[in-house]
Amino acid sequence: MEPVPLDGGPLTRAGVVAVARGGAPVVVTAEALRGVAATRAHIDKLAEAVEPTYGVSTGFGALAVRHIPPDRRTALQRSLIRSHAAGSGREVEPEVVRALMLLRLRTLATGHTGVRQSTVEAMAGMLNAGILPVVHEYGSLGCSGDLAPLSAVALALMGEGEVHVDGVRGPAADALAAAGIEPVVLAEKEGLALINGTDGMLGMLVLALRDLRHLLDVADLTAAMSVEALLGTDRVFAADLQALRPHPGQAESAARIAGFLADSPIVASHRGPDCTRVQDAYSLRCAPQVHGAARDTLTHAETVADRELAAAVDNPVVLADGRVESNGNFHGAPIAYVLDFLAIPVADVASMAERRTDRMLDVARSHGLPPFLAHDPGVDSGHMIAQYTQAAVVAELKRLAVPASVDSIPSSAMQEDHVSLGWSAARKLRTAVDGLTTVLAVELLTAARALDLRAPLEPGPATGAAVAALRAHVPGPGPDRHLAPEIAAAEELIRSGALLGAVKGGNS
Repeated sequence: MEPVPLDGGPLTRAGVVAVARGGAPVVVTAEALRGVAATRAHIDKLAEAVEPTYGVSTGFGALAVRHIPPDRRTALQRSLIRSHAAGSGREVEPEVVRALMLLRLRTLATGHTGVRQSTVEAMAGMLNAGILPVVHEYGSLGCSGDLAPLSAVALALMGEGEVHVDGVRGPAADALAAAGIEPVVLAEKEGLALINGTDGMLGMLVLALRDLRHLLDVADLTAAMSVEALLGTDRVFAADLQALRPHPGQAESAARIAGFLADSPIVASHRGPDCTRVQDAYSLRCAPQVHGAARDTLTHAETVADRELAAAVDNPVVLADGRVESNGNFHGAPIAYVLDFLAIPVADVASMAERRTDRMLDVARSHGLPPFLAHDPGVDSGHMIAQYTQAAVVAELKRLAVPASVDSIPSSAMQEDHVSLGWSAARKLRTAVDGLTTVLAVELLTAARALDLRAPLEPGPATGAAVAALRAHVPGPGPDRHLAPEIAAAEELIRSGALLGAVKGGNS
C-alpha cells in the first residue's frame, strides 16, 4: 500500500484505517523531523536550566513538585514507563495497537511534544516492521492519556516487555534487534510525550466510524428486504414525504431503501386499489427515521474525530516560541462522549432489525409466510432460535448503550480527580459494532428465506442480488440445518463488503 505521510499536520480517517487494518507503512517527512529537532532544542535548554520545568526536570502527576537532578532523569523516564505499563486483562486487537501507535507517532511529529528526532524515527521503524507491543484491555481511565496502553508501546520501544511479530509473541528486545532498531534510552520529557495522549480511544473511534458507516448501509438493505418480504409498501419512502422532515440522514436512508425496492415484482403485486393495507408497522415504515438519526449521529462523531486527528495532545506541550505549558487537552471527554453517543443508535438500529425479523416469523403478522419460515412447522423450527440469538444480542446492546463517560473514578491522590473513561467507552462500542453485525446477519438470512418463500413472485433487482450473494454461501429454504455456521457466513458476507458489492448501487 501507499505510505501514509506524517508531516505534522492533520491525519485523515482513511489514513488511520489504511495503517491500522491494511498495514500501510508510514513516512515521517523531512519537514516534520526538522520541526521535531527544533522543538527538542528548547527542551535541552530547559533541562540545563536551574529553574525546574514540569515534565522536563520534575516528577509527574501528584509528584510534580519534586525537582529531579540531571543524573536521575534517565531513571525517571524509565521508571515512568515501567510503572505505568500496568495493564491487565485480555490483549487488545492488533488493529487497535497499530492505530494507537500511529496516532501517538502523529502527535510526536507535530513538534509540540519535545521528543528527539531519533525517538520518532525509532517508533516509526517499529510500526513499519510490524512490531506490535502486547497491550492489555484495562489500564486507561481516558484522562492524562491512555496511560497503560501507551506505556506498553513505550516499554517495547525501550526494548522491554513483549511484542507480537507476524502473530508470534516474544521479547521486545529480540524483535527490535531483528529489525535493526536500537532500543530508545529516554531523555527528558520523552516518557510523558509517549504516553500522554488519547490515541487508543481515538483509534477505536475511527475504526468504529468506518464499520458503522458500512453497517448502516447494510441496515438499509436488510430493511428493504424485510419490507419486501412482509408485503410492505414503498410509498412511505418517497422523497417528498421525507423532505417534510429535512434531516439529511433520514433522506439518505429513505432514498437508499426506495432504491433497493425499485422495480420489485413483489412490491408491484400488492400495489393498487385492491390493497387493503393502510399502514405498515413502525419497524418498516420508520426505518429511515431511525437509520437516518443514526447516520446524523455518525456524522457528528466523524466531525469530532477529524478535529482530534488535527490535534496535538500532550502535557506539557511545547509551543512555537519555546514555552512549555501545562494544559488539560489530554482529557478524553470529546472522544468519550461520541463513543457513547454511537452506542445508542447501534442498539436502536439493531432493536428495529430484530422487530422486523420477528414479524417475518410470526404467522399472525407475516402475511402468508409459514410459521417461523419452517419447512415442516412442528417438525422443523425454522428461524425461531435465530431470532432468540438476535434478541439476546439486542439485550446486550442496550446494556452497552449505558454511557461510560458519565462515570469517573478519581486517581493519582486526587490530582486526577475527574476522568473521561473514554477507553472504556471505546471498548464497549467495539463490542456493540460486532453485535449489530450479528443482528443484521440474522435479518439478512431471514429476509432472504422469506423472499424465496414468496415464489413465484420475485424480489427486485437489488434485493434479488443480495439473496443471490447469500445463496453462494448458504442454501435456500429446506429442512432444519445447523444455523450457527449460516449466521457466521452471513456476518462475513456483511463484514467483507461482498454483500453490498453484489447489489447494484451498493457502497461497500
